[in-house]
Amino acid sequence: MSDSRKLTTYFGERARADGAFLADALVDVYARHELQTSLVLRGIGGFGVRHQSTDRLLTLSEDLPLVAVAVDEPERIAAALADVRALPRFTGLITLERAMLLTDGLETAPEPAGPTKLTIYLGRQERAAGRPAAEAVVELLHRRGIAGATVLLGVDGTARGVRERARFFARNAEVPVMVIAIGDGDRIAAVLPELGALLPRPLLTLEPVQLCKRDGRRLATPRAISEQVLRDDPTLRQKVMIYASEQSRHAGRPLHRELVRALRAEGAAGATVLRGIWGYHDGHGPHGDSFRQLRRRVPTVTIAIDTPARIQRLFAVVDRVTDETGLVTCEACHVVS
Repeated sequence: MSDSRKLTTYFGERARADGAFLADALVDVYARHELQTSLVLRGIGGFGVRHQSTDRLLTLSEDLPLVAVAVDEPERIAAALADVRALPRFTGLITLERAMLLTDGLETAPEPAGPTKLTIYLGRQERAAGRPAAEAVVELLHRRGIAGATVLLGVDGTARGVRERARFFARNAEVPVMVIAIGDGDRIAAVLPELGALLPRPLLTLEPVQLCKRDGRRLATPRAISEQVLRDDPTLRQKVMIYASEQSRHAGRPLHRELVRALRAEGAAGATVLRGIWGYHDGHGPHGDSFRQLRRRVPTVTIAIDTPARIQRLFAVVDRVTDETGLVTCEACHVVS
C-alpha cells in the first residue's frame, strides 16, 4: 500500500507529437519510466477545445477522443509528466489526482472514509476462478452490494513496467483492462480481502469521491469550493463522471449523447464518452459485450472536467438528463496543462 498519483491525459485520436501519434508517444514515455500501470482508452464521442466528435458515424475521418491513464508513486509520475510536457507540439488536457495504490496486503488495508472509487487493473485475458478476471471481479462486486462497476478495455499501455499493445493476430493477454467501481467505504473495505484472494497479482487504487446521484435520485450536489481555496490553488478542478448504459435514454434519445449535447450547449469546457465492455449499475445484473460474442448492451462513462464554479452550473444539466437512471459522482483533480 502506498500513496500514488494518477496522471490522465485527454486528447484527440489524430493528435501528434514529434511526427508520431500522441497516443504512441505517451505510452513510450510510460514504458521508458516503467510505470506500474497505464492504458489508453478509445472514446466514442465528446467535445473539447481542440476536438469535437460524435459516435453517430464511426469513420476514419473523425477525431475521436482518447484517454491515457498512468499510475505510480509520486516521484515516478512527476518524472514521466516532465517528459510528457516536453513532447513537441503537445496538445491535450492533463490532470493529476491522488490515489492509494494497493498491490498486496489487501486484507489489512484501512477502511476508506465515505464513498470510494475502486479501480482494478487487469490483463485482457487474465483469468480468475476459471473465467475472465474482469467478469469474475464484476460478479464479486455485484454480489457484495457495490453500487456500480464498469470494465474499460485498453488498446495500449503498460503492465508493471512492460508495454502491452493490442494487435490483430495476437492473444493480447496482458493488454490492460480497467475496472472502475463505486461503493460505500465499508463495502469496499469488506471486498478487498476477497479481491486479494481472487487475483494472483492484484493492482488497484482507491480514491475518495462524492456520490451525487443513483438510479435517478439526487443524493448530493458537487461540493462548493471557497474563493480562498481557489486562489491558493488555481489548478483545482472538479470531475463529474456519469455511469450508465448505452441503452439508457433521456427523452427517447441515448443518454450519453444527450449529456454531451446538453453540456456543450451549456458551455462546458469539454466532455468525453467511453464505452465499456461489461458492468452494471442501477441495481441491474452484470451485462455487456460477451468475451465470446459481441452484444450491444454495454455500459458507458461520460466525463466532464471544469472549474468548480462551472461544475455547479453544469450539474443542473446532468441532474436533468439523468432524471431516471445513472450513477453520478464528483471528485477533485488538478489541471497541469
